[in-house]
Amino acid sequence: MSTTTSFLVRKGELATTQLHTATDQPLADGQVRVRIDSFALTSNNITYAAFGDAMSYWQFFPSTEEGWGSIPVWGFASVVQSLHPGVAAGERLYGYWPMSSGAVLSPDRLSPGRFTDAAAHRAELPAVYNQYFRCNADPLYTADTEDVQALLRPLFITSWLIDDFMADNDFFGANTMLLSSASSKTAYGTAFQLHQREGVEVIGLTSAANVAFCESLGCYHRVLSYDALDDIAAATPCVYVDFAGNAGLRNAIHTRFSNLKYSCSIGGTHVEQLAAKGAGKDLAGPRATLFFAPAQIKKRTAEWGADEFGRRMVAAWHHFLASVTDAKNPWLRAEHHHGGEAVQAAYAQVLAGKGDPRIGHVLSLYKQPGGL
Repeated sequence: MSTTTSFLVRKGELATTQLHTATDQPLADGQVRVRIDSFALTSNNITYAAFGDAMSYWQFFPSTEEGWGSIPVWGFASVVQSLHPGVAAGERLYGYWPMSSGAVLSPDRLSPGRFTDAAAHRAELPAVYNQYFRCNADPLYTADTEDVQALLRPLFITSWLIDDFMADNDFFGANTMLLSSASSKTAYGTAFQLHQREGVEVIGLTSAANVAFCESLGCYHRVLSYDALDDIAAATPCVYVDFAGNAGLRNAIHTRFSNLKYSCSIGGTHVEQLAAKGAGKDLAGPRATLFFAPAQIKKRTAEWGADEFGRRMVAAWHHFLASVTDAKNPWLRAEHHHGGEAVQAAYAQVLAGKGDPRIGHVLSLYKQPGGL
């Protein structure tokens, strides 16, 4: 019998992890089994874990271990067994997976380019996370950029939607965008989009150690360390886009900027501060509002139609990818981690917020031929 190995974290105690191996159950009619070949691990996945209960992220791939959860990740898988007439063994898929060596899907609503997992426990969850893209007909797929796709594709789609949301709301009357955690992938993807807007200044806020990296990207008009907020005039009409969830920084920005038009919260990588005093209703100025990408997808799909939505997003992705993979100044380099111990070590590093911002972690838990 085959087995599946999963990386699990204790809910509410994210630094505690375990590797759990279970015997695979026989497939039911209509199901497929996939081998998860590779997946990215970024601060975005830490946000999924931090909001696992509040936003139902634990529900996508429920664990049989009480009190433990599987963090959803984005990456690539190959179909190794199929009892569905419309999906062949050997087919390659991109989508949302557990941190595991394999998974079982129930394909439904098949088209040449994608299908939906119709597993009953996912029926009430946001549809955008339940879609699996068939690589042989995916307009965003190229075989030589799988690592970059796993690392940046879901984050860039969020970035693109944040930019669209801001433009859709006339930037809330502001002309300056303040982006925290400016070295993070979702932040610099957002900056890349915003930088193309006329009359909008994009200021990246980051740690002193990452100022030079952020400046090298060329997508920020200015980059400041967190202790240099005084370099921006207090009366500047601005919008704060918070990618870190750092309560102290959020409080400082809300206190300093008297003309803060909107405060947008994207995620929380500062796990220990998510419930800290000053993170919520006691803030000066506008209330910090969580951005939920599926809501903007739903709005724009209704307004533009699915085909036009896809066309615009694909065009933006290719434009972004050209900059990220520029041979003279690549923004990102993939670092591969294979096997349970390597995955645990990479997770600990990402959870701690440490490491070179130019490094992207690509992980795998399945056993390669030869026993690796």
